[in-house]
Amino acid sequence: MNYYSLNGASPKVTFKEAAIKGQAPDKGLYFPEFLPRVEADLIRNIESLPEAEIAFRIIRPYVGAAIPEAVLFDIVSQTVNFPFPLQTVTDNIASLELFHGPTLAFKDVGARFMSRCLGYFLGDEQKEVTVLVATSGDTGGAVASGFYGVEGVNVVILYPKGRVSPVQEQQLTAMGKNIAALEVDGSFDDCQRMVKQAFTDADIHAKRFLTSANSINVARWLPQQFYYFFAYKQWKEKTGAPVVVVPSGNFGNICAGLLAKATGLPLGHFIAACNANDVVPSFLQTGNWQPQKAVATLSNAMDVGDPSNFVRIMELFDQQFPKLKDQLSAVSISDADTIATIQKVYRKTGYTLDPHGAVAYKALEDYQQTHPDAKGLFLETAHPVKFPEAVKRATGVDIEIPGSLRELMLQPKQAVAMAPDYTVFKEYLVNG
Repeated sequence: MNYYSLNGASPKVTFKEAAIKGQAPDKGLYFPEFLPRVEADLIRNIESLPEAEIAFRIIRPYVGAAIPEAVLFDIVSQTVNFPFPLQTVTDNIASLELFHGPTLAFKDVGARFMSRCLGYFLGDEQKEVTVLVATSGDTGGAVASGFYGVEGVNVVILYPKGRVSPVQEQQLTAMGKNIAALEVDGSFDDCQRMVKQAFTDADIHAKRFLTSANSINVARWLPQQFYYFFAYKQWKEKTGAPVVVVPSGNFGNICAGLLAKATGLPLGHFIAACNANDVVPSFLQTGNWQPQKAVATLSNAMDVGDPSNFVRIMELFDQQFPKLKDQLSAVSISDADTIATIQKVYRKTGYTLDPHGAVAYKALEDYQQTHPDAKGLFLETAHPVKFPEAVKRATGVDIEIPGSLRELMLQPKQAVAMAPDYTVFKEYLVNG
């Protein structure tokens, strides 16, 4: 499998090259040169297959000869060695819980897969690699956990000051060792802009070998398909494809789900559930793409005003707006509705949503008002403990910190304060 740049001005590369480079030299995102079809027997027998085998068979065509099959199977086995339960919330709504990994967020899958791939690729290299990542919340913690202690890899995480939850910030800043955190006095878009600019800066490349761990990297993006297959494995009504609702910020996760569907996974209509950052809902209404300055919300991991991965979604649909609208809807949910949804669902069912899951739940519930026969699932992408203030405000209940986080929460914060100024960031990367 080779990959081409969506900007069309860089040569094709292998999976290995795409994973190590992160972004093409022409600043485009890499995209697979063809879409492999899911094997029919995998869908037919999915209920009897272990998660590791499902994941291996899904990712194998995308990796190609870049990793030996035995090594790849070991990588995916380590990637998905925690539960992905599909929990019933109401008769018509189920929650796919993606927060049972080490950092309690869905991004554990992509970060664990990518870190192990890079560890394999760099095993025989003599040079160190710097992984640059911008985070709006959960990506940084997952990347820090995935790459912690990996030989030959240094991680630099940029996050927006005051716009991540206390648990998220602790996961970003308390690791130390080969993990460095930069607290940027700006938005996620500022962080992402500086990271993207660094990848095209010759002065930095003369000093450091860079790669990206955001979902722009194919090794982060592609394995997110796994949990859509795991959801289908647990979906009882195989004669009816579920509506799938995904909390969406940078749009890598929902793009992976749409890719899984495009290659043969029998899923129904997709809904991108957004917060007040409504670039994509506005685009689907008007046909005009107008990036905005990100605004802060309770569902902070979705506070993205210029989602990078949407170009991949457009490529999936051959750049055809009508085809896109036939398969994808997008809605914007307010903070007030987010809190009200957490409260209502908790009181009626006893199920505790985090703010991102609440945005998705509300979007699905609203869709069912006009599609009363629709049954669906939403992705619960983070543990409620990451958003204690919002959850307590809605439910009156304090969420107990899981044992796996208690020691980390006691560690001192280690972060470098930085203005959203590229020249300052460049100086940090070049001279340390």
